[in-house]
Formats: sequence, structure tokens, C-alpha cells
Amino acid sequence: MKFETVIGLEIHAQLKTNSKIFCGCSTRFGAPPNTQTCPVCLGLPGTLPVLNKKVVEFAIKMGLATNSTINRFNQFARKNYFYPDLPKGYQTSQFDLPIVEHGQVEIEVDGQKRTIGITRMHMEEDAGKLIHDDREPVSFVDLNRTGTPLLEIVSEPDLRSPAEAAAYLRKIHAILRYLDICDGNMQEGSFRCDANISLRPVGQEALGTRTELKNMNSFRNVQSALEYEVRRQRDILMDGGAIVQETLLWDPDRNCTESMRGKEEAHDYRYFPCPDLVPIQIDEEWITSIRATLPELPEARRQRFLEEYGLPEHDASLLTGSRELADYYEQAVAACQQPKKVANWIMTELIRALKDEELSSCKVSAGHLATLITMIEAGTLSGKMAKTVFMAMMASGKDPATVVKEQNLGQVSNEDELAELVRQIVAENPSQAADFKAGKTKLMSYFVGQLMQKTKGQANPALANKLFSQELAG
Repeated sequence: MKFETVIGLEIHAQLKTNSKIFCGCSTRFGAPPNTQTCPVCLGLPGTLPVLNKKVVEFAIKMGLATNSTINRFNQFARKNYFYPDLPKGYQTSQFDLPIVEHGQVEIEVDGQKRTIGITRMHMEEDAGKLIHDDREPVSFVDLNRTGTPLLEIVSEPDLRSPAEAAAYLRKIHAILRYLDICDGNMQEGSFRCDANISLRPVGQEALGTRTELKNMNSFRNVQSALEYEVRRQRDILMDGGAIVQETLLWDPDRNCTESMRGKEEAHDYRYFPCPDLVPIQIDEEWITSIRATLPELPEARRQRFLEEYGLPEHDASLLTGSRELADYYEQAVAACQQPKKVANWIMTELIRALKDEELSSCKVSAGHLATLITMIEAGTLSGKMAKTVFMAMMASGKDPATVVKEQNLGQVSNEDELAELVRQIVAENPSQAADFKAGKTKLMSYFVGQLMQKTKGQANPALANKLFSQELAG
């Protein structure tokens, strides 16, 4: 029996506001535990929440950027559950009247483009964080994160493979970063994802029993966890078993899932309108003013890169995958006017050198990369030397001219100097010279290699070929 995979993602994006959603406490990451709290975010008796207007603005921005409907009337609800990191015993969220609905984004996997629907986006407050002691059977609670504003983005069950899920996740991540409303740091928990996945026989309309995957803190983990769950569910169904609806945790060390709890449904949370917050009414004027602030988004920028810089589809898609990388690329191109060469250097040397680090940690500025490429074009550096210079720049942050001077890496392009060495090499290798003149033109690489040895690899290769051709033609 053949099965079809059905995946839906729930993304929690921590919004980049200075203060929390219902109080004035800071949202700064990394503060000592329980130092960024107050009676409001701790839910102490007698306190009342006050909505942070910036949270609403950011939600509208994301709605507009994903071609969604902005609900002019929406309201908060209480989501009731009990957990040690939820001091109020409920989470202030949105339920039947969310701020955003019915959006869509386009993804591409293996050259195939698909439109993925967005069911809804809603504003809510984050819970705290439990810290488990590895040495003793105790846990500690840090409530600094409690009340941090979240935008939950719920997709339609339109994704049909783990690869599509990863592509959709990257697209949403990129849009949030382009809008500058979420820093997207998965390691710090400011961009989190839960996945609902089920299998059904090919051709069947009804969805299969789903499981929910949690604890996935990287794009790679999301794809790996979903691939594992596809295999696990398929094996159970092929053996005639039934899938249990439950919440699973992904263990990246063991590369498997493990059961966390039974999956809750909406009625388990006993939603009801929040009595402490009035409904939100959004007018057209506000939406229009926010729309005017939207930046050029990833898809539009990708299309412009294709047309303005003549880049291949792959290059344009990769370079516009993040706002920071696209900005870096355009700054370098503006400085050296070599769009394809800049793209090649970024996609190979720069990304390889960064490994998993953020571009913000890169010590090579866009201007310095442009200068390096200009030096190659001018014949000051060979391509091989330039890679050595680049790695030195990555380590030190120095400009290429300084690195070349300090390490004596400049390319020798003085024609008189090289011509004298060329005559000397030809005179020292009479048999090879005779063979070359007899038609063995592949010996050119031998002669150039000899010159490189004498110049410690600093001879201009193009000029070397020209001078040997002239000398051997005589």
C-alpha cells in the first residue's frame, strides 16, 4: 500500500518588542533568572494587563506580507492549562477571533513550486522556562520569558514531504527576518516549530491520525524528525497497527521520537474570551500606514536579482534567503560591479568559512570582499592566492591590501621581470622546448609550473602563458 504524507506546521515567532505583551518588563535574552518579571506577567491577584500596541502592528505586518486577511475585529481568549512554568494557570492567546487568517506563501522543492496555505496567525504570550538539573531529580523555573509576545503561525495541512516542510519553515523565517519583527534565533527559542504529521492511503480524502512533534530547534532537526516519523508511522500501518494520537519529543542525539503526552484538543483548554482585555478593532487607515512601511520581501527581491544582476535562479534564491545576506551581496556588487563573481565568492568561500555561524560574526566586510575581487580582476592576485588572502581576512578582519603586504602574496605582473625568467626556463629545458615546438602543446602547463616555482606561485598565469607562447614560437 502506498501512503501520502500530510504535514501542518505551527510556528511560534517571538516578536522583537522591547517590552512584553501585557506589561513593561524587558524581553532581553540572557538576563539572570527571574529578574525580568513583575506582578502583571506573574499573574498576581489585583493586576490587569495592558496590550502592547507594537505587537498588534507586527502581527498586521506579517499578515500583509503573506497575502492574508486582517480581521478588523479580533479578541484575546484564555487558554487554560496547568504547568510549572505558567504562573497564572492560563495563557492569554486568541482562539475563534484571531488577528490574521487565510494567507499563503510559495515554496520550491526540487524545481517544483507549490502554494502553501496559512490557516491563521494569532497573538499570545509565551510561558516561562523549566531548567532541569542533570545531577539531581529537580527542576528550576525561570519566568523571564513569561509574557514575551509571540505570533503563532498555523499552516494548512498542505505540506506533502519533510523537504517541503523545511522549505516552508525557511520561507516564513525569511519573511519574519525581512520584516525585522523576529530575530529568528532557533537556539535561543525565539523561533520555534511544532509539526503535525499523519499518513493516509494515496487517494483517500480523510486525514489519518496525526501525531505532534516538539523540541525541534533547527531546520535540519525539523526535517530529520519528520522523516523519522514518516518511517515510523508507515511501518505501523503496514503491519496492520493503528497510530496513537499523541505529542512526541524529538531526540536529536538518538535520532528518534519519544512519547511526551496524549494530544490535547481545543476543548481540553476550555477557551473563553479574556475578561481583562477589550476586543481589538483595526481601522483601514492603520493597515494602510503599516502597508506603506513594508520592505522589499524575499520573493520580490529574488525576482529583482534575476533581472537586475542576471543571476541564475539558484544563485538568486540562495542570496535572498536572508535579508542580511542579500544586503551584503548588494553592498559588495555596488563597490565592484561584478554581480556574478560576488555571488560565486559568497556562495562558496564565504558560506564555507562561516559554517554554521551567523553572517553578523563575519569579519570580512562587503567592501573588503569587493576590493579582493577587484584585485583579482586587475591581476594583482591570482584566484588561488585570493583564497589564501580571504581566509586571512576572515581570521583578522584586515583589508586585502594589508594582508597581501604583510604576507607578501601579491601577484607578479611585471612583464619585463617575468620575460627574463621565461627565457631562463626555456633555456634550462631544451628537450621540453623542442617537444613543444613539435606539437606537444600540453607541455605549456609544465613551463608555467616551473615559473610558478621560481616566483613562489605569484606569477600572473595569463601573462605567463602569453610570454611562454611568444618565447617558444621563436
